[in-house]
Amino acid sequence: MAQLRQEVAPQDVGLDAKALDRLDQHAAGLVDEGRLPGFLVSVARGGRVAHLTTYGHRDLAAGLPVEADTLWRIYSMTKPVTAVAVLMLVEEGLLTLDDPIDRYLPEFADPRVYVSGSGDDVRTRPAAGPIRVRHLLTHTAGLTFAFYHDHPVDALYRAAGLESSVPSGADLAETIAVYASLPLQFEPGTQWNYSVATNVLGRLIEVVSGRPLDVFFAERVLGPLGMTDTGFHLTPEQEPRLAELYGETEDGGITPVPGLPVRGRPRFLSGSGGLLSSAGDYHRFMELLRRGGELDGVRLLSPATLALMTRNQLPGDAVLREFGAPAHQERANDGLGFGFNVSVVTDPARTLAPSAPGTFGWTGVATTAFWVAPALDLTVQFMTQVRPRTLKIFPDLRRLVHEAVVAPLG
Repeated sequence: MAQLRQEVAPQDVGLDAKALDRLDQHAAGLVDEGRLPGFLVSVARGGRVAHLTTYGHRDLAAGLPVEADTLWRIYSMTKPVTAVAVLMLVEEGLLTLDDPIDRYLPEFADPRVYVSGSGDDVRTRPAAGPIRVRHLLTHTAGLTFAFYHDHPVDALYRAAGLESSVPSGADLAETIAVYASLPLQFEPGTQWNYSVATNVLGRLIEVVSGRPLDVFFAERVLGPLGMTDTGFHLTPEQEPRLAELYGETEDGGITPVPGLPVRGRPRFLSGSGGLLSSAGDYHRFMELLRRGGELDGVRLLSPATLALMTRNQLPGDAVLREFGAPAHQERANDGLGFGFNVSVVTDPARTLAPSAPGTFGWTGVATTAFWVAPALDLTVQFMTQVRPRTLKIFPDLRRLVHEAVVAPLG
């Protein structure tokens, strides 16, 4: 177990302790108001943790506090882990970024693209080209989510039983077959739409490696990195450390809600959002990214491949707002490009919060977040467990962390 602890004083790595106190006070205020159950926040420079705060509860009803070893459903913070796994297979020559995915997943042969209509009256046409591996990594494949209400194809996903991205009782292979039976929203590579694409990548890993996704992750990624608290389900020993999952109510409070099953190996292994992790483990993953694909003598990716993953991959260096991102996401996406399952700051002046150019990271639907700022040698993570309705805390978190950086490292 990778236990997280503070390793250095903030001022020794160019951080302002008073500004970090403001960060803690802001997040603690949300707990005291009943909008969050509790949280953990860590800030590191040069790989050394200079600020670590836990506050509130991991389980309100049981009165259990948030602790450094609390386990969290990290949801979409799973996606960068899946990207690393795919890129390992690319480096090993088992696939390429430009491979058509139907070479490995034949159910995606001859994809069709939405033209017009809705429901039973949807009209489609053959896609001009195949879905490629890079399209899945950049969410430009034309896939979608059922919970969107922006496009007729979203409704087709709901009609196919994909409200939670997986048909009831289905495994990964069966779920991918349902995705493949539905039309694409757009021609692959021509727009960005955050989607179920990373579940398809999970199945791609299984087929190419010949291993179930959880086994590949454990043997090739999590085990070598010492991330022994990270996986798709709990062991009996881990169960007492799991944070309860909450949802935001209409009046701004929180109430317990069900999440993905984590007690016992799930039938559906989601490369998109299925992992549990601890702050100590995810700090190690962030360190792998910050250090260019190597950690403690274990190299998973070359520096060149890691740089590719964390560079804007949208055609013409476009930002998300200009490349088809849904209207309700436009403001949040301003100034951001997209790499391989991470957002990338391309224009700090247009982002909602102060950011350094090249900062990359991602969030999870339970209000978890991480980012790595190579220009500042800074890594940050925030852990809590609330599925939000109106709660938006990340711009303030980013602003408050940015204000704490007052001197160059070293």
